[in-house]
Amino acid sequence: MNFISEHITYAEATHTETGYKNEPSAQQIEAMQLVAEKVFEPLRHYISEPITISSFFRSPMVNAAVSGAVTSQHVKGEAIDMKSVANAGYTNADLFHYIREHLVFDQLIWEFGTDKEPAWVHVSYSATHNRKQALKGQKLGGKTIYSNI
Repeated sequence: MNFISEHITYAEATHTETGYKNEPSAQQIEAMQLVAEKVFEPLRHYISEPITISSFFRSPMVNAAVSGAVTSQHVKGEAIDMKSVANAGYTNADLFHYIREHLVFDQLIWEFGTDKEPAWVHVSYSATHNRKQALKGQKLGGKTIYSNI
């Protein structure tokens, strides 16, 4: 398999610098294709420019190595972390707002950054339930806190 979707390669979706094996099962690939179809591709077509994927699928070992939550949807293939390309005509905030206003999703997280610009955007999509939950992630006292926005 070379592609998860029109604009996401398998290599890009499974890339890790941890050194651990990061190969999704057939079920996880189906979940990856679904989140790409329902969220990433509509966003990509709207933006009409590349979007950097910083994290997509994570095996349990990769997830632990990057200190991901045990319940992370990345392990199921249901979540993508992304950010705008440097010098592009859009921002991470633009990505967040377009998804929130126009697409169906399970969780959408404004990850760290500032009140005007997240460091990156996390979005998940579930085949069985989508809560349309928008959150903001912040570090407080060395701990990550998520609040509804």
